[in-house]
Parts: sequence; structure tokens; C-alpha cells
Amino acid sequence: LNGRKVWVADVPEARRGGWSFRELWVNGRRAVRARLPNRGYLQVAELPDKTPNWTDGHARFCYKQGDLKAWPTLTNADVVVMTRWVESRLPVVGVNEAARELKFAKRSVFQLAPGDPYYVEGALDLLDAPGEWCLDQAAGRLYYMPLLGERPEKAEAVAPVLRFVLRLEGRPEAGRFVQGVRFHGLRFSHATWDFPRDAETAKRLAMVWPAPAPDIGGFAQAAVGVSGAVWGEGVRASAFERCAFMHLGTYGLELARGCQSNRIARCEFGDLGAGGIKIGETRIRDNPAEQARANEIADCHLHHGGRTFHSAIGIWIGQSPDNRLLHNLIHDFYYTGISIGWTWGYDPKALATNNLVAFNHVHHIGVQSDGDGPILSDMGGIYTLGMQPGTRIINNLWHDIAGLRYGGWGIYFDEGSSSIVAESNVVYRTTHGGFHQHYGATNIVRNNLFAFARDHQIQRSREEPHVSFSFSNNIVLFNQGAVLGGSWKNDRFVMDANLYWDLRPGANPQDMKFGGGTLEQWRARGHDRRAVIADPGCVAPLADDFRLRRNSPARLVGFQMPDLRRVGPRPR
Repeated sequence: LNGRKVWVADVPEARRGGWSFRELWVNGRRAVRARLPNRGYLQVAELPDKTPNWTDGHARFCYKQGDLKAWPTLTNADVVVMTRWVESRLPVVGVNEAARELKFAKRSVFQLAPGDPYYVEGALDLLDAPGEWCLDQAAGRLYYMPLLGERPEKAEAVAPVLRFVLRLEGRPEAGRFVQGVRFHGLRFSHATWDFPRDAETAKRLAMVWPAPAPDIGGFAQAAVGVSGAVWGEGVRASAFERCAFMHLGTYGLELARGCQSNRIARCEFGDLGAGGIKIGETRIRDNPAEQARANEIADCHLHHGGRTFHSAIGIWIGQSPDNRLLHNLIHDFYYTGISIGWTWGYDPKALATNNLVAFNHVHHIGVQSDGDGPILSDMGGIYTLGMQPGTRIINNLWHDIAGLRYGGWGIYFDEGSSSIVAESNVVYRTTHGGFHQHYGATNIVRNNLFAFARDHQIQRSREEPHVSFSFSNNIVLFNQGAVLGGSWKNDRFVMDANLYWDLRPGANPQDMKFGGGTLEQWRARGHDRRAVIADPGCVAPLADDFRLRRNSPARLVGFQMPDLRRVGPRPR
């Protein structure tokens, strides 16, 4: 094919229109759907259809000269374009090479912008690298370019057919539950997912704001409409232990309406088309029997998610209280590691309350361990929404978190996040700050170590008349950027007894700025009157060893170093 040796298989079900898939696994490895570029991303050049409303999507854009050609099979391809915190999957229906314009069968989730990254996948003309594959649906043929040493007679190739591997169907509204079931040592693999074609289903899946429609090529946030390969409703007092959720085009496990008091322990979630685990729903349920609550996720390993739906989450908690996330390892997701809440603003009916996030290790969020990314913005190691009294984020390790245009934060309190305690966390190597609060109330941020953010260490966005948060007994250590970013004008926040230190050679503590002024001016406004400007005495901070030496001045601000030996999965 095009001068290259490939394998080919007849797929008559595809030719008849009954089977289409975007994943293929060969010898236990996710093969790459033929794409351009093979690595990295192209950039949107121009938008012919400009709009003042950022929620209005686009059905066409212009590409840069030389990036694409009007290849014969390009109209069989999808363009995957990233903007803000979402990706859009847009089927190509036309290409105008003279105008450098692509046209799509769907609209992007939000308004695109010049420079937004994208790639093209699924066209036979793009099949040019070992390990790539392409389905020619019209011809009913599957093509695969083998890796060195692969032989067809010894190869196992799996294309997905089912949307669910397992469904647990209780009826919580009727008092009927799937109860007391234990799944041990099982492997769940090879589920697929595609967009709904009717507006009602699209609306139910919260696909886009403000007007859900089936012609939108993505989701408003978190790939929330993609279901779990294992899906439960009305599941109670059950357990998944030492199971593997691997090689999926979906989320791994979803415990939705009425799922209560379940345990997910020592499971692995990897090579995921979307995210790892979803608990709860986007909808607020008034009937206690229909609320998802009091589930535990412990000692699990969640990694390499968002392979198809890049905005998916490692662990997503929706309208669900009383859950416990303990000793998990989460890494290599393109968007947020842990997300809690689904209420924007101060609605007192929000259900994501009293959740515990403790002793988790979350890293390489946005940017991948292999250097890929970032491709999205507005993310966090942990991200929260809405009023959450009782929620605690304690003794976690967050690092290597990067946003594209903005918003690669460690701990991120977004719209309305309130009454949350973030204590004894270590956060380092972020692009936009160790801690950020967009807006919220009465949050407590204390005894944390924030180190080595790129742009600014701490950020506060919206000014409100109430106290937004208390920030005390923390270490803020940096070697680039500013101490504070955002808006600090109205003084409706509490900051005191923190230690600050700039590690840059020759840095003068007198030059350190707080809210646009000097430390003395900051103190005159009532902030950080007990602050200490001194080297905290970490053992080897540039080598990620933040243990404190004896007689560290951090004791002067009451800081106690978290024991990082306890984060992540416990020994078996």
C-alpha cells in the first residue's frame, strides 16, 4: 500500500455499515490509528466564522500552508482539536486546498482559537509508520503496518465491538439492589464508545453548554458522557479487588445512580480511551436511595488515560458525598488527576460533600512522562467545584502538572469551591501555580509545601465580598516566576505565618513582591505579619527531596513536614 508492506483483513460488517471502531490492539498494545503528524500536533491557523460567544463551536477552520493536502481519503478522517479544557472529534467532510480550509460534520465544543493544537487520524493516506492501522469502512478492509519482528501468523489483533463489558443493573428507586457481590482478579478489556446521535441522549450526557445537540463533537468537561466499560447502578456493599481495567476506549469503571458503600481496591486502570473511575452522576438526586455515596477507592494504580478522549479524568466524583480516595497512584492523563463536584457556584444542594482524598500520589498531569503535551488548559492535580463542607485533601503528593495556555495547577478550587481543607500536601513543578482558587469561600489551605511553579506560586482570581480562603503555615519555595498571581486587591482573604524563599542565585528577599507591593506593604494590609523569609533548608529540593534539615526555620511558622513515604499504594 503506497509502496509500504502492510497486513490487510476483510471486515464485511464494516462495509455493511454495522461495525466501525477507532481502537485496535495488536499483541496487547494499543495500535496507533493512522495520523498526521505521527508525533506532536499541528496548529489551527484561522477561523472563518468568528463569534463573540466562547461557547459557540466551529464547523470549519483554516490550516497552515503545507500542513495538509486534499488526499483522496481525507474525508474519511477525524480531526481531533483541543481548546480550553476539552477536545473535539470532528469528522472531515470537505477540504479546500486553495483556501486551506477543512469542513466538518460536527461543531467543536467551544470556540476555537488560532494556535489550538490538533491532529488528523483515520485516513488511509496517512498510514505511513510501523504500528499504525486504518479501517477503510467503505471497502470493508482493515490495514495494519507491522512493527519490526511481528508476524501475522503469530499476531493477535482485537477490534472492539461492545460498549460495555459488564452492566450491573439495580433499581434503587424501587429498593432493588445488586448487593454483596465481589469481583476478584478479573480483567475487563476492549470496550468501545461513540457519540449518541439523538439530541435527548446528548442532553442527558451533558455533552455541551448551553444547548446540547448531537452535532457537537465532544463534551463540556471531563469527557463526562463517556460511560465505563464496567457500569453499575444500584450497586451496594460490593467490591472490585485486584481487577484490571485495561485496553479500553471508555472509562474503566462507573458506579452511577444509587451506588453506595462499595470498595475498589488494588485494581489497575491503564491504556484507557477515557478516564479511570467515575463515581456518581452530574444530576443532584433528592431521593437518598438514588444518591451515589460512601464508596472507597484504595491502593489502585490509574495510568495512561485519555488516549482517545483527552479531557477524561483519573478519578471523577460527581454529585456524590462521603467517598474515600486513599493511597492511589495516578499519572499520565492529559487533563485532571482527581475531580470532585459538578456544581458551578454556591448551590447549597450540591452533594459532593465530606469526601476524603488522602495519601495519593498524582503526577504527570497535562504533560506526559514521555514529554507529550500539554495540549489542554485549566486543569489540576485535583480539581473541585461547588460547596463541599467536610471535604479534606490531606497528605498527598502532586507534581509535574502542566497546562497549555493557562491553568496547570496542583490544587485547584474552581467555581464555588467552599469549606474544603487542603492540608499537609506537597506540590511541585507546575506551570501556573501550586494552588489556585478561582472563587469560593471559607477554604483552608495550611501546612502545605508548594515548590517550583513556573509562572506564579499561588493564584487567586475572582474578588468577592466574603473571605475566600485562609492560607497559613505553608512553605512557598520557588526559583522562577512570582510569588502571587491574579487578583489580591480586596483583602478578603487570610494569609499568615507562611515561609517564602526564592532560590534564584542573587535573589534579594527585599525585592520579593506581594500583591504588587513589598512585604512591609503587604503586612500593613494585615497579611503575613508572622511570615518568615528564609531558606527552609530542604535536603535537596532541586532533586525533589524536600525533607527538612534539623533546625529548619520552617518550625517558626509551625510547618510540619508530611511523611511522603506513606503516599501511593501500600505494600501488599
